[in-house]
Amino acid sequence: MFFQLYFFRFLQLPLSMGREEGTPCHAERTFSPTYYRDGDLVVGGFFPLLLHKLNKFPHWKWFMHHPKDIVKQHQWKHKHYYQVLALIFAVEEINRNTKLLPNITLGFHIFNAYHKDETTLESSLVWLSGQGQTIPNYNCERQGKSIVVIGGATSELTISMGSLLELYRIPQVTYGLFDPFLSDPVQFPSVYQMAPRDTSLPLAMVRLMVHFKWTWVGLVASDDPRSEKFLRDLQEEMVRNDVCVAFIRKVFTGLTEDNQYLFYFLNELFFSTARVIVIYGNTDSLLTLRFREVPHALVYRMWITSSHWDIAKKPSYVYFDHFNGALIFADQTSKIPGFKHFLKTINPVKDPENIFLQDFWNSAFGCTSKVGRVDGAVCSPNASLDTLRLSYLDITMSDQSYTVYNSVYAVAWALHEMFLVRSEMESNSNGNNSGAYPWKLHSFLKNVQFNNSAGNHLVLDKKKNSVANYDILNYVTFRNDSEVLVKVGEFISEAPVGQEFIIQQKAIVWPRKWGEPLPSRCSKVCSPGFHIKAQEGKPVCCFDCAPCPQGQISNQTGKDQCMKCPEDHYPNRERIHCLPKRVTFLAYEETLGMALASIAASFSLLTALVLWVFVNQKDTPIVKANNRDLSYILLLSLSLCFLCSLFFIGRPTAISCLLRQTAFGVMFTVAISSILAKTITVVLAFRATRPGSSSRRWVGSRGPISLVVFCTFIQVMLCAIWLLLSPPFPDADTHSDPEHIILECNEGSLIAFYSVLGYIALLALGSFTVAFLARNLPDTFNETKFITFSMLVFCSVWISFLPTYQSTKGKMMVAVEVFSILSSSAGLLGCIFIPKCYIILLQPQKNTKKFLKKNPIS
Repeated sequence: MFFQLYFFRFLQLPLSMGREEGTPCHAERTFSPTYYRDGDLVVGGFFPLLLHKLNKFPHWKWFMHHPKDIVKQHQWKHKHYYQVLALIFAVEEINRNTKLLPNITLGFHIFNAYHKDETTLESSLVWLSGQGQTIPNYNCERQGKSIVVIGGATSELTISMGSLLELYRIPQVTYGLFDPFLSDPVQFPSVYQMAPRDTSLPLAMVRLMVHFKWTWVGLVASDDPRSEKFLRDLQEEMVRNDVCVAFIRKVFTGLTEDNQYLFYFLNELFFSTARVIVIYGNTDSLLTLRFREVPHALVYRMWITSSHWDIAKKPSYVYFDHFNGALIFADQTSKIPGFKHFLKTINPVKDPENIFLQDFWNSAFGCTSKVGRVDGAVCSPNASLDTLRLSYLDITMSDQSYTVYNSVYAVAWALHEMFLVRSEMESNSNGNNSGAYPWKLHSFLKNVQFNNSAGNHLVLDKKKNSVANYDILNYVTFRNDSEVLVKVGEFISEAPVGQEFIIQQKAIVWPRKWGEPLPSRCSKVCSPGFHIKAQEGKPVCCFDCAPCPQGQISNQTGKDQCMKCPEDHYPNRERIHCLPKRVTFLAYEETLGMALASIAASFSLLTALVLWVFVNQKDTPIVKANNRDLSYILLLSLSLCFLCSLFFIGRPTAISCLLRQTAFGVMFTVAISSILAKTITVVLAFRATRPGSSSRRWVGSRGPISLVVFCTFIQVMLCAIWLLLSPPFPDADTHSDPEHIILECNEGSLIAFYSVLGYIALLALGSFTVAFLARNLPDTFNETKFITFSMLVFCSVWISFLPTYQSTKGKMMVAVEVFSILSSSAGLLGCIFIPKCYIILLQPQKNTKKFLKKNPIS
């Protein structure tokens, strides 16, 4: 903080130049590890090449006294050095191009970008001061050659450098991940981002998750604004595709050395049920996972990341083998001609002033260029960078190196346009670079458009920045400590929907002990026959599996809802398939239907036989007692009652449905009204024996028959109204029995149906009451006791019928009604006529007037 306050106090005037006596430029030069190549114009390159290993970062004066200990106190980040090589290659290629910046030579000045604000500011100040004493407002070079900065591997570095460079309006072209925060023209007017927008990266990653059905995913990201936005976008895309977040862990740069925090972090990974983890952010925050020797937490995990996280192995780091099989989304690049050949020509012997190359060479090859050193083998003079493992170099040029390469060309084309405009305005222009001030370059950088050597069209305008397309790379490690990146797919954001994602599943090498793509789920997939039931308070991916409800199936795994079977189908026992329902009804062919039909026919014949007996014995006292015409009518109606039950058996038709209930109602009305008339006849006959009784005229046959006709007429009218307003009709019941379609007769109007039954019940109740009251009348021909008992049986049958009828469904309901008809009719037949038939057929001597007078049957 003191350094920044001290620094900004002096930033009031334009940058001064010169080495006049008495100026700060006359002070002693300090040492800062850099690599410089002179030119008419100089590009500053800031790359995070060395990771400091000291607990406390030293003062800048430490470098002046310990220049040889730089490598000892630092750890090389090898993957970043070939970004430096991409810059050098681009500068050399531009200088050889006679059509681009003719008569002007580009130079470069390479700095190590430390991941601390104070050291980053100090490196920037060294670049601005011309490697002299780091005094603000002074450039110790005699000529202002510093024109632009290429750097910004992370947003933090860009912001740290931008606070200083913006004061001089020096352009800064960044090659790190695109950060929307840096696109603000008010806060960062001098920052230009070369990398394409990564707004499609969350969609690309979720497409990968959906393809492999990974619905339970952990998220690890560094704690910075860009990673925060990425997490928000990724979670929104995951929600749209029903992918759930198992956990979110943010890694703080300041805590990467905290062992307690590290243990908690890796312990959470170990106990998480998520097999797939997305990792995103800057390399510094995620170095915790990169170099710590905690292998068990990383086993059996599939890592999804972007190429900006340095996943390559540290040499001989055995435990890092657990990242084998990781899938990396890298910005699509094109092959740059000549880059591979350029790498073969790189050697510290040819460029002894490049201290970064010397240190990198020694670290990468595990040797030393000093013959007198005894702490390592001497480097071979024939060594070549193209023989290194992926840990050190990617000869195909990574996406970061590709962006650095394009950044240099963007600067070159902007300078080219600036000099063309100046040459048109100044007729005396002779190639001198006088007036090539950095702040004049902004208007040209904003509008620069060019085609690079690979033929790709590039634009640096913040509003026209393209959206990135991605190659999907598979990171594969081998037992001999070698590694390789294999392209297994791609994501093209501009492609039509459904064609933007391509993956070659057979080409993927999976993590150790996977062998095949394993699922990553919070809950097991529901098997067919079950559906997903959400767990309260938990993500949608965490659920229970519940059996499908009655009448529904699920024939696929992981169904959210079961689907109903068609009405003419029913689910099998496992509720996986719909089976066609069998049509059923009370048929004559089945045992129950055959038995009921046989019983009905038998009782009808028996009733007809009793009627024949009565007709044959019509002049006997027992037949003549209680009005023999009513007995004939009762027997005939009972015979028809037995036969009308046959309407209920067989396949329902329109005729059978119309006749079954109406015929049953009319016939039973005739029978019950006949019994009522017989009971009343007994009462009238007893009263007629009294002298002067007026009941004599009602004892004849006309009065009782009139009563039967009247009662029957009422029932006929009820049935006629029923048939006119809401007649019964054939229907199919698909709900009562889950496995059958029941063919039945729909009664049409339940009110009419129960009105018919209620009227019969009213007649029966009247008959029972009158018979019960007259049971003890002292009459020789009194049969009210038998009528009372028969009506008691009749009422009992139909009272028990009602609850039974309501509780049964389908053909059993029909069977219950048929049984009630048969049993009640048989009860009337047996209770009233069987005792008489017994006397008529077996004891004819009792069927005489003389005997009856001496021995009444009552």
